Amino acid sequence: MIRSLRRKFIAITMASVALVLLLIMSIINVINYRNLVERSDAKINMILTGNGGFPVREDKYERTKGSTPPGAQPPFKNPDFMTKETPFNTRYFIATFDKDGNVTEIETEFIAALTEEESEALAKSILATGKEKGFTSTYRFMRQTEEDDSIQLIFLDCSEDFYSFKTFLRTTIIVSLIGATLVFLLVLTVSKIVVKPIAESYEKQKRFITDASHEIKTPLGIISANTEVMEMESGETEWTKSTRRQVERLTALTEKLVFLSRMEEEGTELNITEFSLSEALEDTVSAFLPVAEQKGLFLAADIGSEIRYKGDEAMIRQMFSLLTDNAIKYSKEKGTIKINMKENGKRKQITFWNSVEEIEKGDLSVLFERFYRKDSSRSTKTGGHGIGLSVVKEIVRAHKGKISAESKDGKSILFTIIL
Repeated sequence: MIRSLRRKFIAITMASVALVLLLIMSIINVINYRNLVERSDAKINMILTGNGGFPVREDKYERTKGSTPPGAQPPFKNPDFMTKETPFNTRYFIATFDKDGNVTEIETEFIAALTEEESEALAKSILATGKEKGFTSTYRFMRQTEEDDSIQLIFLDCSEDFYSFKTFLRTTIIVSLIGATLVFLLVLTVSKIVVKPIAESYEKQKRFITDASHEIKTPLGIISANTEVMEMESGETEWTKSTRRQVERLTALTEKLVFLSRMEEEGTELNITEFSLSEALEDTVSAFLPVAEQKGLFLAADIGSEIRYKGDEAMIRQMFSLLTDNAIKYSKEKGTIKINMKENGKRKQITFWNSVEEIEKGDLSVLFERFYRKDSSRSTKTGGHGIGLSVVKEIVRAHKGKISAESKDGKSILFTIIL
């Protein structure tokens, strides 16, 4: 149990760290990508403003293409990322189309990666899509329609920006993985310290249960022996019967507590053998049939034949006995109990269904908690002490199975075991 608790602590911590790192990494890289797009669009807009070249800046360095007559174009206030070298290291080409979609001009003097033919083919493919702007490979393109219905497509080479973006992305991933690994090693060490007080408390609890159970057995044996002597001398009475019942009840309780304590120990070994699961359940049902009939209950079983299973047969039989006993104890008067077992692929599915007087609808996993009893007065009358289902859960867990309890109508309860 302590090992399982430590594993859960590490898993939850690492999941939280991974989620935070993923969120931070995603936000940073999304912002980085948006900045890449914004810078590219800003450059394209500047080229459009300059009629195919970078416009004059406020510090009045010359355009990369042609010259600007005085008063023909106002100075352009460039973004912060722009420098005097930006016009000279920006690679782009412009394709102009008439209103019928025919190429009228291809300007490739500011790009060396593509020939005029390749540029024209790329421009035509983008024109056919009808998109206003976007990316094609490492080129950012933008479409502008002129007053005479001609179309200009400007393609900006963003290969260096994409290289920087991918490099930064890889770096953040590597750094995040290294950070997560370091956190894992730290949590792995710290988790021992965190669970140590819990482990000590749990060990004390187990030791107390074991010691108390052994101590209780001695007075129980004496009480039982004294009761037998009294019955031999004075005959069986109502008082001796009551004493014997309470001794049996307390003995069963201590045995279950010791069993639970043993099952929760790390590395508990099971006596694994292959046996007939069908036969084990049929034997249990046969043994409880007279009890069910005596209480006026209808007990029906649909058990698949020749279903075999590898597990601890004694524990599995104990599980079947506890579940059948539970169904009989808590069924309403003249109620119905249905037991079903079938193979579901490699898994075995066993269900115990019984009608009840009234119960909450939905998931009833709370029933597997120790000493939980929905109706204490009725549980006392039936002899229950709220620990049988806890034993069932531990047996299922030890066999790597699953168990659930639910009520769909508030008038019945269904236990489902998957082994």
